[in-house]
Amino acid sequence: MVMNRRSFLQVAGTASLAGGLPLAFSPSQVQAAGDTLTIAYNVSLPSWDPTTGLSSVNPGLQSIWKSVFDQYIDQNPDLSFKPGVLTEWGWNADKTRVHMKVRDGATWQDGKPITGEDIVWNLNRAANPDSGNPVGGLIWGSVGNLKANGNEVTGDVNAYVADFFKWMAFLTGYILPPHHYEKVGAEGFEKDPMGSGPYRVVEFVRGSFVRLEAYDGYWGGKPAFRNVIFKFVTDATSRVAEVESGASDITLAIPFEEYDRLKAKPGLAGVATPVSDIAMIFFNDTGPMEDANVRKAAAHAVDKDTIVNRLLRGYGVPLHTLQAPEYAAFDPTTTVEYNPDLARSLLAASGYSTDNPVRFTIQTTRGYLPKDYEVIQAVVAMWRKVGIEAEIEVYEVAKHYELRATDTLAPAAFYNWGDSIGDPNDSTGFAMFGPSPHSTWDTDDLDAMIGPLWGEKDEAKRIAGWKAVDKYIAKNAYVLPLYQQVQPVIYRSNLDFTPHVANYVLPFTTKPKD
Repeated sequence: MVMNRRSFLQVAGTASLAGGLPLAFSPSQVQAAGDTLTIAYNVSLPSWDPTTGLSSVNPGLQSIWKSVFDQYIDQNPDLSFKPGVLTEWGWNADKTRVHMKVRDGATWQDGKPITGEDIVWNLNRAANPDSGNPVGGLIWGSVGNLKANGNEVTGDVNAYVADFFKWMAFLTGYILPPHHYEKVGAEGFEKDPMGSGPYRVVEFVRGSFVRLEAYDGYWGGKPAFRNVIFKFVTDATSRVAEVESGASDITLAIPFEEYDRLKAKPGLAGVATPVSDIAMIFFNDTGPMEDANVRKAAAHAVDKDTIVNRLLRGYGVPLHTLQAPEYAAFDPTTTVEYNPDLARSLLAASGYSTDNPVRFTIQTTRGYLPKDYEVIQAVVAMWRKVGIEAEIEVYEVAKHYELRATDTLAPAAFYNWGDSIGDPNDSTGFAMFGPSPHSTWDTDDLDAMIGPLWGEKDEAKRIAGWKAVDKYIAKNAYVLPLYQQVQPVIYRSNLDFTPHVANYVLPFTTKPKD
């Protein structure tokens, strides 16, 4: 399948995120029993439907959804794939048919068995243009004519998409109970959500907290903690206070200096893991960014090593493409050197200098990620030294999604790109292909290189093609990758906590130490 602008726009969608407020109650009675795990979380949950709507492709919400809902396929902490509700899956030899097998003994949280018909219902719903699934047509609609025979599911490939099964462990790849959803409807489901995961929803106060209780019939076994509370604490300082005071057992996404301080305190421990998120600066093909010299100068003027080592205290991995080392198309030979003298000469060729700088706005969040605003301050300072004057505009991450969807971002905009399945379709592809609603760059040269890769069946050729695309993007400075994120997590030292490269904080893999 060769993807063009029209077909991509018909099948792709947008993303968004809602903010949250600190917890308004103290569940001390439950905590005293020792069977409750409390997590001070950095994102507030806007919806209980993880498969549709603008928020469903936000990586930050997945830890909560994964606690309540099953995915078709799951991932180990190192991102390797493992069975979820599906125990078998794949294509036939010429990749024109798909087959899947549903796990025996898996049930919904009302005890009803999960069947092949349930899987067909979920996949058809996700592919329906009216469902609101942001990637419905491109991913889920690539397979049709789905049929169930007991626990066996088969279907026809409408248009081959190499990462179809990977998406079953990724954003929107969750299953909902058809019988319950059809009974209560979309609005009713928000009030009475049901999944098949390790925990069921007991209480939910929007913008404040969600309280979960273990589902005894879960096929994956009994979690160590009977009760889980996710507090929505979107302010980093408040999250530090939560875990330091003992009000919460785990928190994440805190400033690195606070992480270093807290992990050294008695009773607390910490882990900082390189995760599948990339800090990057989108360039929008408008105004000064249409000048290749300006883009290239902006790229060559940024000292990523200094940003990581000094500002992030070493908690980051400098990158030159939108592929992290764990991704399938990572190529360490593609680099963009830090060379401020070259940046000055490029700007001079377009008539700019420190006395006559090029001017534009750069947008960024502040406090959404560790040191996000400070990183952009450092980038702007580096740019100023070579002849670029950038004015910083602060916005909420939800505003970023809104502006990106309407292609009205500033000439430069900071963002955190997550790709926990590590496929180049979902890092460079969605971020840089002009017809994608997630892209801010739109030029024929790049689209012509990317378009054919969506349907390439030869895997070696596909990955080589993406590496060539990344090299071309780096040469032309169509985007400015900065570093791979490192996620700091602080937790009580009497917990056995397992970090996840997908940036998840999962209560059902956490347990007390023996």
